[in-house]
Amino acid sequence: MTQQQTAGGDVRLTGISKTYGSFTAVQPLDLTVPQGSFFALLGASGCGKTTTLRMIAGLEEATTGTVSLGGKDITALPPYKRPVNTVFQSYALFPHLDITENIAFGLRRRGIKSVKKQVDAMLELVQLGDFARRKPHQLSGGQQQRVAVARALINHPQVLLLDEPLGALDLKLRRQMQLELKRIQTEVGITFVHVTHDQEEAMTMADTVAVMNGGRVEQLGAPADLYENPKTTFVANFLGTSNLIEGEVVGTGTDLVVSAGGGRLRLPADRCSAPAAAGGKLLLGIRPEKISLAHADAAERIADGRNRVTGRIVDSSFIGVSTQYVVESPAGKALHVYEQNVEHRAGLVPGAEVVLHWNPAHTFGLDASQDIDAGVETVEDAA
Repeated sequence: MTQQQTAGGDVRLTGISKTYGSFTAVQPLDLTVPQGSFFALLGASGCGKTTTLRMIAGLEEATTGTVSLGGKDITALPPYKRPVNTVFQSYALFPHLDITENIAFGLRRRGIKSVKKQVDAMLELVQLGDFARRKPHQLSGGQQQRVAVARALINHPQVLLLDEPLGALDLKLRRQMQLELKRIQTEVGITFVHVTHDQEEAMTMADTVAVMNGGRVEQLGAPADLYENPKTTFVANFLGTSNLIEGEVVGTGTDLVVSAGGGRLRLPADRCSAPAAAGGKLLLGIRPEKISLAHADAAERIADGRNRVTGRIVDSSFIGVSTQYVVESPAGKALHVYEQNVEHRAGLVPGAEVVLHWNPAHTFGLDASQDIDAGVETVEDAA
């Protein structure tokens, strides 16, 4: 199956919502998933992402709004009449059937007798040709997942829905399968809509990510844009780690000048998502890997024009590729700094007085009225 052989169009949700009694799982939302894209719905447990996916599949009836595919309204169609297939976290393979018959199941159900050519093509696509006669229990978790994808794709759906499909796999296998799923999607060229709570998974695989929170889409965009230019504190904290520094605007123009942490910090005005009038409050954001550390007694060597704040290291953790520091500063009680271990940095130990410095162009600005801790994952959220 090639991209040219697929038919369909954009998935379009218009004013779609879902309520259960007095609880609103999904607020009315408008969302378009472009044909042929790898689209991720990302958020913590209970944010409405799976409910949204199930409304596309027809497994949940929308309270309001419509679902259309390729310009055709499919809101009232039952799941089996929609040109979509779903892969769940529990792959639901038939244990008594071998891999060939698991993949062929959908074709046989439609009365198609000659299935070998299509099954062989699917086995080749998911790189399991040597496992055709094995039973599911003889396969690894990643192999079982690929069988589930092949079984869903053999019916040539216009859209493949994936509900936390990698959640049951260990970390190393999950990362391998992220690349495998992306390869498969690129090869078949159909629309994939993928639900996950794993930020790295969404950013590795998806062309477009919708970050959901409280039944709403907080921000929609390409992974790099969401990471570099978050529009809310939730997105800034949920996609990786952000240092958020409270300050007051003291100068406007191409760059904003903000009084914060006992000094003046700058950021590009076009990277600020909040109103930025002189005297107004602002949250400055900077990612930990954008910051460099210098000993306080070497501050004069820092290039002019860089943002800088002083601080004291309170913790450091060597994690191989980088060392992660926590720094106490007038700009924040716990600023995080990730420095690559390209050379040994003597003296950067807990208790050391340091200067944190970074390129002002890497700074973003957010509305100071937002909860500074919104989007910070807890153990319960990640479970």
